[in-house]
Amino acid sequence: MTNPLWDRLFGVHLGRETPFLHLPDGRTLTHDAFLRLSARFAHTLGDCGLAPGDRLALQVEKSPEGLAVYAACAAAGVIFLPLNTAYTPAELDHFIGNSGAKLFLCDPAKAEALRPVAEAHGTRLETLAADGTGSFAALAEDRPEHFAPVPRAEDDLAAFLYTSGTTGRSKGAMLTARNLLSNAEVLTRAWRFTADDVLLHALPIFHTHGLFVATNVMLLAGGAMIFHPRFAAAAAIRDLPRATAMMGVPTFYTRLLDSPDFTRETCANMRLFVSGSAPLPAETHRRFEERTGHRILERYGMTETNMITSNPCDGERRAGTVGLPLPGVAVRICDAKGREVPQGETGVIEVRGPNVFHGYWQMPEKTAEEFRDDGFFITGDLARQDADGYITIVGRARDLIISGGFNIYPKELEEAIDAQPGVLESAVIGVPHPDFGETPVALIVPQGAGPDLSQVERALRDTLAGFKQPRRLILVDGLPRNTMGKVQKAELRRSHASLFAS
Repeated sequence: MTNPLWDRLFGVHLGRETPFLHLPDGRTLTHDAFLRLSARFAHTLGDCGLAPGDRLALQVEKSPEGLAVYAACAAAGVIFLPLNTAYTPAELDHFIGNSGAKLFLCDPAKAEALRPVAEAHGTRLETLAADGTGSFAALAEDRPEHFAPVPRAEDDLAAFLYTSGTTGRSKGAMLTARNLLSNAEVLTRAWRFTADDVLLHALPIFHTHGLFVATNVMLLAGGAMIFHPRFAAAAAIRDLPRATAMMGVPTFYTRLLDSPDFTRETCANMRLFVSGSAPLPAETHRRFEERTGHRILERYGMTETNMITSNPCDGERRAGTVGLPLPGVAVRICDAKGREVPQGETGVIEVRGPNVFHGYWQMPEKTAEEFRDDGFFITGDLARQDADGYITIVGRARDLIISGGFNIYPKELEEAIDAQPGVLESAVIGVPHPDFGETPVALIVPQGAGPDLSQVERALRDTLAGFKQPRRLILVDGLPRNTMGKVQKAELRRSHASLFAS
């Protein structure tokens, strides 16, 4: 029995002294050097008591070492759980406890604050810094640089990614080796990636976009990545002449366009720009083409499914659409009962294919609710499909806000705000923002003397990641409701749509 995830993504590069990661300090890590590092880590996982099927939670800054933990987990058959570096201890407590993670790797600077979280759940805590130091790295220092991957099947679980729901409770999406490999293989072919490509990688690696799309595609193609710790327009403009491709969120492209140093000459070596994780404004698409001569390729996916659709690499890329269903992925637009709507009408996207996740961890009832009897997953995203098959996303049935490529679920924010003194109730909405695409705004109905808004802001900072913070807290006399008492958020979004207009 083999280990398909490790074999096809990593094992094929053993002994290859070809560039894999170009780092900000000028170093280049070859494929083989990266795999030797990951082998030491894989041995260390066993030393820490992890066995195939155990979970490892990782909250560290982006680094080659953080990526090597992913490779080590693949080799050792350990389920990989990457966590947003902005999550607070209160948020991490749920992820660690719910996943049953046996080992939690965190930044050394956060170890003291996170140790109680690990201890509360009987989880071993070790540290790993962006510079490659930390207690886990020390344990791995003298371990062998070769590791025999443990046997695994394509349907074995490979990763958990937590995605919030409208109830505010985060759900662990279970992804198998087949889910990850099938999608990476389809995208590598669809986007024409080869070993000659160099990807400018400025995405986080705790998110499906940066990890399971960008990194897996480049591993399969055998190319290299210019590995930026985070996106900065000046750094991207400096390194784009060395790259052939870039994957980003719409915010990346708006910030590039804001710089006069971003020119057609900057992109002379580029063959492909990909955008996802949030809708790309048609105006950004138009301005980018005028400035660079490149049409951005927009695609669509989600945590539970990886990528579902893509505009074509060699065909017409239609601004405002997310393109066509990927090969091997079945997509239909349905009403609430799962019946397909007529062409051109709006309905909910449902998807079936080898890319679709295995279900939600320890939530069989919720899993059953989200799947049709014929295996189609109900995404909750509203869309329409034209006569040529191109799909346009028109809304989100589940009230999701996507800000700078990150998902924000209003219910979680509303519960935190409603718990504050002087708050009767609140409604959180997403409104257009020139940089982030959209951003959360909280409408608060006061009780009695009303809340101290500065205190509310402090409370949210202590419990919620920075990207979730409402950009404005606005006191209102009441919230609009329909005859059934439901808050009319569409009306609120309309009335506040110009809040951040320039």
